[in-house]
Amino acid sequence: MADVKTGGQHIASLRDGRSVYLDGALVADVTTHPAFRGAVQSAGMLYDYQARPEHIERMTFDCGGGRRVSRAWQMPRSREELVARRQALSSWSAQSCGFIGRSPDHVASALIGQVMGIEVFEKHGPARAKALRDYVAEATRQDWFLTYVIINPQADRSKAWGEQAEADLSARIVDEDAGGITIRGGKMLGTSSIMANEVLVANLQPLKPGEENLAFSCALPMNTKGLKVLSRKSYEAHAVSEWDNPLSSRYDENDAVVWFQDVKVPWERVFVHRDTDMCRAQFHDTWGHTMQNYQAQIRLTEKLRFLTGIARRVAETIGTVNMPPVRDALGKLAAQAAGVEAILHGMEASGTQQGEWFVPNKHMMYAAQVLTQELYPQIVSTIRDLAGGGMIMLPSSAADYGNPELARIIRTTQQSPVATPDERVKFMKLAWDAVGSEFASRHLQYEMFYAGAQFVTRGHSWRTYDWDRALGMVDGLLDSYTMPENATAGRAA
Repeated sequence: MADVKTGGQHIASLRDGRSVYLDGALVADVTTHPAFRGAVQSAGMLYDYQARPEHIERMTFDCGGGRRVSRAWQMPRSREELVARRQALSSWSAQSCGFIGRSPDHVASALIGQVMGIEVFEKHGPARAKALRDYVAEATRQDWFLTYVIINPQADRSKAWGEQAEADLSARIVDEDAGGITIRGGKMLGTSSIMANEVLVANLQPLKPGEENLAFSCALPMNTKGLKVLSRKSYEAHAVSEWDNPLSSRYDENDAVVWFQDVKVPWERVFVHRDTDMCRAQFHDTWGHTMQNYQAQIRLTEKLRFLTGIARRVAETIGTVNMPPVRDALGKLAAQAAGVEAILHGMEASGTQQGEWFVPNKHMMYAAQVLTQELYPQIVSTIRDLAGGGMIMLPSSAADYGNPELARIIRTTQQSPVATPDERVKFMKLAWDAVGSEFASRHLQYEMFYAGAQFVTRGHSWRTYDWDRALGMVDGLLDSYTMPENATAGRAA
């Protein structure tokens, strides 16, 4: 039998004494708490999926000694390996219909991308490079689920991070000795921290000279002494039932402020140390940022496929699917979803060999981010337009069916040309949870900003586009002709 991580093993690993707070109280066990247990089970489901005998070869690879782990940890050496890795990640994303944004493959992708550019860390110092290489090797072998906190709390955006009124606002180094560094302060957004094994702490936002206390990167177990997770409101906790809230009851990956109260980090887990530019280089001079956002587009492709299916089923359910304006809207939506998938395949087809590794096309990845930040709200709006009031006038909950008189009225008024009244209600509840509920609203905000504000992603696109080639075409055409002789003569006269 293959040595591969299972869902039961992952869930058991979360009973580690971590400090998670919700509604003012410490959560004793995230695996059983009604605010988190559905999401935890969904995380476990991913590991069970990859451990099935019929999936092991496709979903995992041998990292040594017969140990098989998620292909998320595989550093591709060829286009074929890059595609095989993507196919595995696509299968994982499809299990949650793309609604687990910080699934285990996301931060794994970031870390292998950084190791693929280990020469950047070598310039920072051999000790820090060794720390990263050794850590990723261990995380790979254990097939850990990692989250990350790479953004500082917003506070006063008109000031630099080192100029904020509250000194402990952003996590910073407050002490160091022969054993390591001590950090204090907060970081965001801690998505999926509830169900992760470890957290990567870093700085994706620019730092400047003078902010060296903020300039570090490290990794810690979620149960580290002094590490506190302050959860946002749990949409799972407010889900009435799986039937009423089929997505938020399962896939509320949660977001959180992660607070470090004088947390000691040993040197073997410190990857960047007091170097403001290295915090940027960790992501942008390695393949870290490329690989993590390539994974995000893999996931989003599956999510858009699901939403396109929701749109078609809405039109079928209310009997409008054959109306020309509706087919026009569905055709456009289908083209948009297929366009994102085409860019994803384009990233691979135009990928390049970079030394030992084969990497996707960086500019196409950023182009997809720019486009999908605008596209996602358009798709959600299209589905809401197609549904009209159909997603609003629904029973308050499944409990309404317990009253025979109410059940009769529901089944009289919830008619559909393709479904029974109960089937119509069940589907419309799903559609609402996908695009209209509080859970759906969080996903709208997430897809618009997880990669940064639009000016940030457009800036990445500006930096990585092949302007020389584009301008060369312009200059080449300009150089191919001259001003007519008679015009030249006239000007001289």
